[in-house]
Amino acid sequence: MGQGTRGISVEELYKAVQLFNMTTDQILAYDGDIPSEVVIEDKTGVEQLRLIQQLEEEDRQTIFKLIDKMLTNKKFKDFFLKNVAAL
Repeated sequence: MGQGTRGISVEELYKAVQLFNMTTDQILAYDGDIPSEVVIEDKTGVEQLRLIQQLEEEDRQTIFKLIDKMLTNKKFKDFFLKNVAAL
């Protein structure tokens, strides 16, 4: 093993099997590229939506609920600031 690497425990291997829906043989023999971290912040709006659409339905719904709440909060804040400023 290279510097900064270590073997994984049987428990970690079992978790990887469950997470990636692969067999232990597939994971141990895997020699493909490991996906890099995804950063959505610097993407265009269209690309951000495309990435969100790749998520599982439950995760998408969670993101949409968060966005709904933030937009609702902003709407109330804007309304409040506009009407207080008018006093």
